[in-house]
Amino acid sequence: MIAAPGLKFILTGAVITLFLVFLAASRDSLALFILSAVFALLTIFMAFFYRNPSRQAPTDTNLIISIADGRVLSIEKTSHPFIGGAGNKVSIFLSVFNVHINRTPVAGRIEYVKYNPGKFFAAFKDKASNENEQTEIGISFPAGKLIFKQIAGVLARRIVCRLKDGQSVKAGETFGLIHFGSRAELFLPENVEILVEPGACVKGGVTAIGRIK
Repeated sequence: MIAAPGLKFILTGAVITLFLVFLAASRDSLALFILSAVFALLTIFMAFFYRNPSRQAPTDTNLIISIADGRVLSIEKTSHPFIGGAGNKVSIFLSVFNVHINRTPVAGRIEYVKYNPGKFFAAFKDKASNENEQTEIGISFPAGKLIFKQIAGVLARRIVCRLKDGQSVKAGETFGLIHFGSRAELFLPENVEILVEPGACVKGGVTAIGRIK
């Protein structure tokens, strides 16, 4: 399945490719054939990038699952009034080869959705966490509250988030995506035991990031 926001890029690439193939054939131009091949490869890459594979979330309601595919960059002590004070921040880096569909980490009620305009530093840099363009979402669930973020990177210039204040969600539901390389973060309260380590590869909607104690 292809994510809807990517269809316009894929269709545009396909149309340009077909036009260049027709033009190259009519003019018998090797240069145009090469250019059409380049656009064909870009279109195939776009279809690969915007893939939306079917995922089955764990049935254990005590698990907090990853909101994105990628590699765990860091796990840091943090503090935020919304999560009840002290907790842990788990940062995940998404390369352009990862699935970029984002999924909700737990079943609960969306308390707020906040868009923060910002810069576009490389997503793997620590300063991207606070300074880059991002969407911050707060959610309450039976065992407490947590925050998750979609953070744009140097290539990702647009974040898609379909969540609304007051909305009820299930764990593993798709809620948006970040275009191209990016970063995702979870701010987890102290009553959540962290189950991953830096360097671990995770899958959105599947991998358990933490367990409610």
